[in-house]
Amino acid sequence: MPLRESLNTIVQSVDGALAAVVMAYDGIPIDEVTVEQSEFDMQLLTVEYATVLKDIKRAVDVIKMGNLEEVSILTTRTCVVVRVLSDDLFAALIMCRDGNIGKGRYMLKLKSFDVIRELS
Repeated sequence: MPLRESLNTIVQSVDGALAAVVMAYDGIPIDEVTVEQSEFDMQLLTVEYATVLKDIKRAVDVIKMGNLEEVSILTTRTCVVVRVLSDDLFAALIMCRDGNIGKGRYMLKLKSFDVIRELS
């Protein structure tokens, strides 16, 4: 299954999903699927969160608590679930705050295996 199809499956199967993206930690997007009615600048959002994620990843490494797997960021308007794919890449699902966050986390984890395989 091509990368875009995996991202599209995530977005289409999660109520409230706005976008799914695979991105490098340096902020370069590999691929993304966005819902048309999204009012957010997904490029800016994911680039800024990539910076935050690098800091979190570094903190986890410093305190030696294991490898970072997932981070959720909730705001009053959105929920962003980030899943680490490799040392260089992560996948993020951006949802409305009232979206199905549990299913979003599940689908992102489930499809991350396909995404990793597609990127190999």
